[in-house]
Amino acid sequence: MTISSDELERFRIDGRVAVVIGGSGGIGARLCAALAGVGARLVVVGRDRERATAALDDAGGDGIAMAADVTRKADADEAVEAGVQAFGRVDVLVNAAGGGAGGALYPAEHYPESEWDRMLDLNLRSALLPSQAAARAMIAGGRGGRVLHVSSVRARLGIDNGFSAYVAAKGALEALTRQQATEWARHGITVNAISPTFVRTPQVEDLLADADFRTELYRRIPLGRIAETDDLVGAVLLLASDASAFITGQVLTLDGGLTACQ
Repeated sequence: MTISSDELERFRIDGRVAVVIGGSGGIGARLCAALAGVGARLVVVGRDRERATAALDDAGGDGIAMAADVTRKADADEAVEAGVQAFGRVDVLVNAAGGGAGGALYPAEHYPESEWDRMLDLNLRSALLPSQAAARAMIAGGRGGRVLHVSSVRARLGIDNGFSAYVAAKGALEALTRQQATEWARHGITVNAISPTFVRTPQVEDLLADADFRTELYRRIPLGRIAETDDLVGAVLLLASDASAFITGQVLTLDGGLTACQ
């Protein structure tokens, strides 16, 4: 084993290609900037091309931006293929699409089937289809790779607020993480997930505007605050780089201590 004189070099991914699904969202855009900052070439994928392009420009990185609905197989395949066509390879996939729980709150006994399907598409299918496409590209490339899903503490913690579909989707995503890691390890592909608590993005503004909800949420988190997008960066750079070469099938919880005391 060769020991680098600069230990931080193992966190760099210079020349590697990172496909960021949901790259135009609040979390995804911040992760695009972080990945570009350690040398990645980007494929920024969002539902809106202009927003995806803006995220790429803000990241200041080398790459391409495209519009896709990755709940559809053809779009998910196209998103990964765009990286292969542009750069000849795909090395990292970050699935940062999802959310929407605040707009789909219903009692568990009356949860609408149409909303259930929509939320599982948004939070599970949107990770499944791109990860399948990326794994195929990584296997064909023969260089291994990194797949990283963005889950939520709601995969393990219920909440008395009508989140049935969201918690089911995120719980399934964490199970999928372990299964993909098991199957793809033989190809040198690691699969992990991060599991944050509430992250301050435009998606959760309505929920956080409820003073009672916000106060109770902050009270339950030992560090006394929710996550900022910056709080996710260190974990993502670890799991996207060679620094995590022996980590796979894991869910790294980023919750300010919430699940430690629940």
